[in-house]
Amino acid sequence: MITKHYDHIWDCCCDHGLLGQTLLARSAADTIHFVDIVEPLMRDLQQRLEGLTTSNSHWKVHCSDVASIPLLNDCSQKNLIIIAGVGGDLLIQLVQSILDKYPNRGLEFLLCPVHHNYKVRHALIQLGFGLIDESLVHDNKRFYEVLHVSTFSNKSLSPVGSLMWDFTRKEDNDYLTKTVEHYQRRNKNNDPITSQIIHEYSALVESL
Repeated sequence: MITKHYDHIWDCCCDHGLLGQTLLARSAADTIHFVDIVEPLMRDLQQRLEGLTTSNSHWKVHCSDVASIPLLNDCSQKNLIIIAGVGGDLLIQLVQSILDKYPNRGLEFLLCPVHHNYKVRHALIQLGFGLIDESLVHDNKRFYEVLHVSTFSNKSLSPVGSLMWDFTRKEDNDYLTKTVEHYQRRNKNNDPITSQIIHEYSALVESL
């Protein structure tokens, strides 16, 4: 989903840095930043990158909280902030923290929560994000929603997804069915919010 070149790409909560290393090999940005708060991981990653990369490779390792990433003051610089592989609640918290730190910057994120996709989408809408692109990924028997969003996109972000659905694929139909059934199981007491979520997903089912 990263189809253009950036000045800086921030691989946040990078763990062992596999995603960032792939982007580094692709020269997807002038500088790839690896960000994680776990010091032993970052120390090992620093040593591995030093052994793997050439003098033409531009990267930095940051052992810090994601909310503290040091974006440059130059607004002409194109930054992409990636947060993947964390729960929805933490992802929302991290995005909110970065927004609070850079309230006047146009920010672009590539996000992939492992849970609570509807909650994440709803929060992003409330925070004023628009959609650039989205994709539904099926990997190792699990589904992931990947959201490419920004504060400067005018395209509406749907709480139940729009561009990612391709109902000619069995996987998409399976995921939608599983999602509706999940909320139906949770809604034994007819909670209004959960009922609304079921209604929105069911509207997609009815459109098939």
